[in-house]
Amino acid sequence: MAPDLLGAFVVGLLGGVHCLGMCGGIVGALTLGQQAPPSASRFWRLQLAYNLGRVSSYAAAGALAGGLGLLLAGAAPLARAQQLLAVVAGLFMILLGLYLGGWWHGLARLERAGGVIWRHIEPLGRRLLPVRSPFQAFLLGVVWGWLPCGLVYSTLIWALSAGGVGQGALLMAVFGLGTLPNLLLMGAAAGWLSSVFRRPLARRLAGLLVMALGVAVIYRGF
Repeated sequence: MAPDLLGAFVVGLLGGVHCLGMCGGIVGALTLGQQAPPSASRFWRLQLAYNLGRVSSYAAAGALAGGLGLLLAGAAPLARAQQLLAVVAGLFMILLGLYLGGWWHGLARLERAGGVIWRHIEPLGRRLLPVRSPFQAFLLGVVWGWLPCGLVYSTLIWALSAGGVGQGALLMAVFGLGTLPNLLLMGAAAGWLSSVFRRPLARRLAGLLVMALGVAVIYRGF
């Protein structure tokens, strides 16, 4: 499991540009409606609370995926089921690498499909704006953790093969921690990271690394 956790963290870290595009506006919205610019300590409390809520939603989704994977494994001979789940997870990781590298955009279709459900969840998040307390920021993170995202969906497929509810939750939580640097450093550091990752060579290297992780997942399954 340890190599999978390291891989999940790396996937979250390498998907940083996608996170900035999907969640960057939400992170910025945490300061909207403040009667005065928040102090540094208040700003970080809001940011940490929001991200704790977001990672909590990832962990909950991972628990569901891990439990579903366990049920699927129980419906077939264990070794064969584990191999099948590993192959499916590895293939999705390869597709994610192609997506991050800019070679294939099919995961955007998954995001559009998830938008059907998201339309019913998103109004809950809008009701929490403007954010005035860390608890409110936490609840906003819980809601926005279900934002349709090809990066998250691909890692959830990986969580299917994690081996159980707890393992799936842990894998998704570690993935969420990997996304934190880009979202917590939304200032100058995030701008620098974004400019680095937006370079074609950097994006392609990130994509190749994630694809290599996908191949490793398939290999370990056998």
